[in-house]
Amino acid sequence: MQFRLDRTAFHAGTHEETEKYHARSQPKTLVERLQAAAYLNSVAFNYDLNNPPRLDRTAFSARRHELCTS
Repeated sequence: MQFRLDRTAFHAGTHEETEKYHARSQPKTLVERLQAAAYLNSVAFNYDLNNPPRLDRTAFSARRHELCTS
């Protein structure tokens, strides 16, 4: 799927104009929104959309945190 940035969409306007624009131009399904987010991440972090980098699992821990009950 190829996405294109609509550069004409970014201008000062009223709240009503913004709501109308988003209602007619935003992807409708959850899958379309996730595909758009994946594409934007690949552009922002400069990686191939079809070959994303692997998650560095050493940066995260799965230990359980104790809740403060004071």
